[in-house]
Amino acid sequence: MATLNWRTINIDLLDPESPANFSIATLSPSAPSVSTSEVQGLSSQIKQVLRGGDSEGALRGALENPPYGGDAAAKEVHLATVVEILQSIKQSEMSPLLSRIYSSEGGVEVLDVLMKYLYKGMSHSSKPSSASTGSMSPQPTGFSQIHSRGGGEGGGQAMSVLLSWHEKLVEIAGPGSIVRVMSDRRT
Repeated sequence: MATLNWRTINIDLLDPESPANFSIATLSPSAPSVSTSEVQGLSSQIKQVLRGGDSEGALRGALENPPYGGDAAAKEVHLATVVEILQSIKQSEMSPLLSRIYSSEGGVEVLDVLMKYLYKGMSHSSKPSSASTGSMSPQPTGFSQIHSRGGGEGGGQAMSVLLSWHEKLVEIAGPGSIVRVMSDRRT
């Protein structure tokens, strides 16, 4: 009789479909490397199209060329460009624009990329900035109130724009877009 204890056998090594037998890195597709300067160049071209009045062309140009292989700085530049485009489009133009993109060839993938940028923008808008946390004043109730100083577009306005786009995008592309974005391994 063999003295092998069957409880100590690692059965994952015997299963050909086990994650122990293949690299998990193969699950995410490789993306070509993109430098920050290339993304900045693309961003300036897209902003030029936007200034020319073609907001759909600018949005399409930004969403068809996401810098999957770029570093964090390149992705931040591209995110800022996409958010700037979204903020420049009127709310009454959102649904017709999304419908045109959705019905075009490759439109579903383009709208999925837009959904990724909406979620990324929402995650950045929800982070407190260092300027707003530095101006906290205690209240007689025992709670602290955070004051944001300065004007311009705050995170609240950007969040409102992103949420409006999210609502319209789910209306046009359906909830499947959310599922595809959450399961996509490309960032």
